[in-house]
Amino acid sequence: MAAREEETGLGAARVLDADEVQGVLSGAFYAPDAVPVPQRSRRAEPAARPAHYKVICISLYTKDLERLDARVDELKARGLTKANRSALIRVALDQLDLDKVPRGM
Repeated sequence: MAAREEETGLGAARVLDADEVQGVLSGAFYAPDAVPVPQRSRRAEPAARPAHYKVICISLYTKDLERLDARVDELKARGLTKANRSALIRVALDQLDLDKVPRGM
């Protein structure tokens, strides 16, 4: 008989009374909280954003990105521990000679 109850799920029905389950759920899970949850305080003014830089998104070919990362790794190996993609691009911009840029970029 136990095997038949397991197959049909009647064993669980004998243990769990539907009214009792509904009472527990409505009393514990669906009832309004007795203690109100404090709302986060909102700032009167939004935090000021830094004006000296902006976060942007650019596209690079994967091979160019690999080259950039290899150069950053090389700089780090040479002891420049703060080297990163942004810093290397800034240095490259400072050293760029616009007269040497190919026309067909």
